[in-house]
Order: sequence, then C-alpha cells, then structure tokens
Amino acid sequence: MDEARLRSLTPNVLAVLVRRGADFAAAEDAVQEALVEAVRVWPTAPPRDPKGWLITVAWRKFLDETRADTARRRREDLVDQEPAPGPAASRDDTLQLYFLCAHPSLTPSSAVALTLRAVGGLTTRQIARAYLVPEATMAQRISRAKRTVSGVRFDQPGDVATVLRVLYLVFNEGYSGDIDLAAEAIRLTRQLAAAIDHPEVSGLLALMLLHHARRATRTAPDGSLVPLAEQDRGRWDTASIAEGVAILQVALARDRLGEFQAQAAIAALHADAPTAEETDWVQIVEWYDELLRLTDSPVVRLNRAVAVGQADGPRAGLAALAELDGTLPRHTAVAAYLHERDGDLATAARLYAEAAHKASSLAERDHLTRQAARLNARGRG
Repeated sequence: MDEARLRSLTPNVLAVLVRRGADFAAAEDAVQEALVEAVRVWPTAPPRDPKGWLITVAWRKFLDETRADTARRRREDLVDQEPAPGPAASRDDTLQLYFLCAHPSLTPSSAVALTLRAVGGLTTRQIARAYLVPEATMAQRISRAKRTVSGVRFDQPGDVATVLRVLYLVFNEGYSGDIDLAAEAIRLTRQLAAAIDHPEVSGLLALMLLHHARRATRTAPDGSLVPLAEQDRGRWDTASIAEGVAILQVALARDRLGEFQAQAAIAALHADAPTAEETDWVQIVEWYDELLRLTDSPVVRLNRAVAVGQADGPRAGLAALAELDGTLPRHTAVAAYLHERDGDLATAARLYAEAAHKASSLAERDHLTRQAARLNARGRG
C-alpha cells in the first residue's frame, strides 16, 4: 500500500461525489469508508485504476446511506445517475476543495482540521494525535465543520488568501505524534501550486521550504532551542534552500508582491548568508518595510525592530521597539536581546527573566531562563 498515493487521490474523489450532487458531509464520510475498504482490499487485489475504484466504491457507499434516509424517494433518483465502471475522468477539483475547507464561516482551527481530513486524507485519529487532543474532541470539531460547509455551493469562487493562511497555520504547528504537519503543509501547498497559478501560492511554498531547510538545527539534542545565529549552517538542507529560492525568484519576477513572497525574501537572505555575521541586515530591513506596507502587522514591526538593531545598532533597534505596544508577544524578549547587545547586561538579565514568565511554550521559557542565568553569572564574575 502506498499511503501517500492513496491520500493524494482523496480530494479528487471527494470532489467528484460533491459535483454529482452529494452533500459534502455525507460525501466525505463515504470517501473515508472507501479508503478503509482500499486498505483492506488493495494489498491483495490492487485495481488498475485506483481513482476510478475509489470513486465507484465511495459513490456506492453514499447511495447505500441515502437509501436509508427518510427522503428515500427523492434521493433514489441518484441511483439512475451512477455511471458505468470505467476509467475515471482526469478533472482535478482539488482547488475547489481547498476553498470549501477554508470557508470564512469556519474558525481557523476547524478550517485546518477539515483541510487535513478532506484534502490531506488524514484520519481523525492522526489529526488528533498531531494536535495532541482526544480523538473524540477532534471528531466533534470536524463534524461541526462539515455541517457548516454542507450548504455551500461547490462552484462558488474562493479566497486564495484564506486558503494560504490555513496552510500556513498547518505548517506552523510543526511536528507532533506520528504526522509531520510541516511536511504535510508543504505537500498540500505543492498540490495547490499545481492547481492554481498564483505568485502568493509560490511565495508560501518558497517560505515553507526555506524555513523547513533549517529545521534540523533549531533544537539541540536535549530539546533546547538554538537561536538562528548559533545554528550549524552546514546542516541546513541546501537542496530545499535552492528550490525555495528558485520558486521565489520566479514569483517575484511577476511583480505582484504579496506578504508571503516578502517573508520568503527575508528567509532567503538568512539562508544565503554563509555566517550570521555576513547576513545582509540592511536589505532585510527593506523587506520588512515592504511587508509592513502590505500588512501593517504589529508582529512585523516587532521583527523589524530586531533587524534595525542589527543593521543600525542596538540603540536604533530599541528606539524602534519603543514605538510598539509593550504587551506584544515577545516584546520583552526582544528588548532583553537589544539591551544585551547594547552592553546593559543587568537590564537584559532582568528582562530575559520577565520574558521567561510570559513565554508561550516550555522550550521558549527554558531558553529565556538560561539567557537570564548566563548574564547573571557574567555579572557576578
């Protein structure tokens, strides 16, 4: 059994059922039943046309269910529409499924879960393990999401930006359990890029590849965080970096700049620097200015303050930081870093300890605590 191949067929099979008139929720259930049947049958009797086999079995599962419904007489008409077995059509409706799963009526968490289930082909158990929640909780979340989009017309135009935000949320979840969500997000974004010609889709794919290339160096063997400047660049995935840069260059050449392209350009400049000291911080600040023009995001302003501190000195960075809301996540940690670079170790140590108490993850808290301890030890020495 080629599980990746089976999962890649899922969105097209689901789309065929919906296009034939099946309700989305019922169609998705029927496809999942067909996948279970495939896992049971294919190892000993692999079909010549896997997609056609899945469509036929899923459609029959759907019809079996509809026959038991109280509206039997109306839905029995669907039986007459069942096509004869044969090669499946090559039409790819993956894009419409992305739009449906990222419908604006869904919460971000529901959109992510539904995308992983309907487009990614993951089971509810796999998604629950990845998000470290009980399977029953995830099943309820997916069921609510399916009910929400069941009445949505399949041919309505969708918002690419919403789809990209959902995929980026998947990517940022990283890895938990037996499903690598970062790799899954890259796979899904590649799939989207094949279905739609859009520079921001390319920008997101480039951004994911460039970030993912550094993954192996982001944590030490004991699980502690390794800052970018201290990472072993010799262990970065140069093939992913080269692919990401090539995809980004093609997207930028179209002169339709978007936020993911700008973020990818910043990531590419980090990836291109042989050492941390050789990073082109001046150009990174310029890209943050472009990103601010596109988003006006407080988080972008915070990251820009770090870049300014590198390009123009820590006091310039602190001046940029002073213009921002002190309650922003990571604001205190950034202030600690800039004060340390400015030589004010006592203030930096205090701010590192304060930032540790505000940290959103155990790894980040431990890292900031170690930074505070390091500076306090230097002060005593």
